[in-house]
Amino acid sequence: MEFAGFVLRNNLFVAPMAGVTDRPFRQLCKRMGAGLAVSEMVASNTLLYATEKTRRRTDHCGETEPISVQIAGAEPAMMAEAARHNRDNGAQIIDINMGCPAKKVCNKAAGSALMRDEALVREILSAVVNAVPDTPVTLKMRTGWDRDQRNAPRLARIAEEAGIRALAIHGRTRADKYMGHAEYDTIAAVKQAVAIPVIANGDIDSPEKAAAVLRHTGADGVMIGRAAQGRPWIFREIEHFLATGETLPPPAVSEIRAICRAHLADLYAFYGEWSGVRIARKHIAWYTKGLAGAQAFRQAMNQQEEVDGQLAAVDHFFAQLDRLGVTLQTQASCFEELAA
Repeated sequence: MEFAGFVLRNNLFVAPMAGVTDRPFRQLCKRMGAGLAVSEMVASNTLLYATEKTRRRTDHCGETEPISVQIAGAEPAMMAEAARHNRDNGAQIIDINMGCPAKKVCNKAAGSALMRDEALVREILSAVVNAVPDTPVTLKMRTGWDRDQRNAPRLARIAEEAGIRALAIHGRTRADKYMGHAEYDTIAAVKQAVAIPVIANGDIDSPEKAAAVLRHTGADGVMIGRAAQGRPWIFREIEHFLATGETLPPPAVSEIRAICRAHLADLYAFYGEWSGVRIARKHIAWYTKGLAGAQAFRQAMNQQEEVDGQLAAVDHFFAQLDRLGVTLQTQASCFEELAA
């Protein structure tokens, strides 16, 4: 797929998720079949550039290209400076956040709160595009502020006129947050309104759903967020299904263990032992969600404070599943034996 001047492996994108899409996760998803992974958002406030959190979020060492960095803010001049700063530090695509519904973003009139002020949106988009004329700028937004104000098609035209190269649309309004179900009619309307690529996002959690959303919206690609947490192989599943119409078998428990183990190693190397162990807990919980005996395992695993203990707990859990011959299809029958 051609996207913002780059040729991608396919039309599957990793959604930027705060506290999730760090470099280890982005790299993992790319290895598992994603065409592009967008970084978790970086604040445009220059006072935060020197913080450890921002430094990690802008660490792209060894990352598979193209490197897309998302910036957030509400001041055009500050957003322009953030674009230049991230371009100078390795970003090859600048993505503007107009989709996050979190209060800590929206109370500052950033994220999806910007959708209420179309004049300010135009000013921000133009400022960023003009600040980095040789770097493609993309935009992620929602369908509108609330269900009575689904103004995404109008904002999409503003974005295209400002020089935005591609759009990702989450099929909920800001007021919806992550509740209810995503709707795709507005995304289809956006696709009809502009000539630039449109990426559909929201509740895409299976190959069949990805194909259905692409058919319904006419979108150029799909963006996967929460469904990839603990399930990064969803990208290869979707890629295979879209190419062949066939459904891949689910990964064996041994492969899940190997993927989880490699991810943990990257987290420890990236964050150091103390932070790495703590950040790894949520990922381990996602990898083991729904597997037999996972709840009791997570309770014990969360008590581990060091790498060796955490890895030993993970290895023991998956060894039990292997011993019982558990697969993702047979796991339900193993609960009683694991609990004994």
